[in-house]
Amino acid sequence: QVQLVESGGGLVQPGGSLRLSCAASGSIDSIYTMGWYRQAPGKQRELVARIFASSGRIHYADSVKGRFTISRDNAKNAVSLQMNSLKPEDTAVYYCNLYKGHISGDYWGQGTQVTVSS
Repeated sequence: QVQLVESGGGLVQPGGSLRLSCAASGSIDSIYTMGWYRQAPGKQRELVARIFASSGRIHYADSVKGRFTISRDNAKNAVSLQMNSLKPEDTAVYYCNLYKGHISGDYWGQGTQVTVSS
């Protein structure tokens, strides 16, 4: 099994910044991607950003390009999301995700609330 522990999140004014962190433990071999998803009230969960473990390639949702930066600390098995220039539409519960391929599947953190409001 895989355990994902998230930290960060909170309330911030529009234009502000927040940093989310996620530490993975347990059976963390054969990681395909690590990243972040979010789910706003009444909406489906959507990809925010992810890193491909083998190549280091990064994929961002169009809505966050240029504002969010994902990074991974391989030694600590952790992934972080630096969120700048936050907008009210970024308000959501953010989930850390670890994907081990189509057989082992997805693992999720407990979620952390990000609220952007004046």
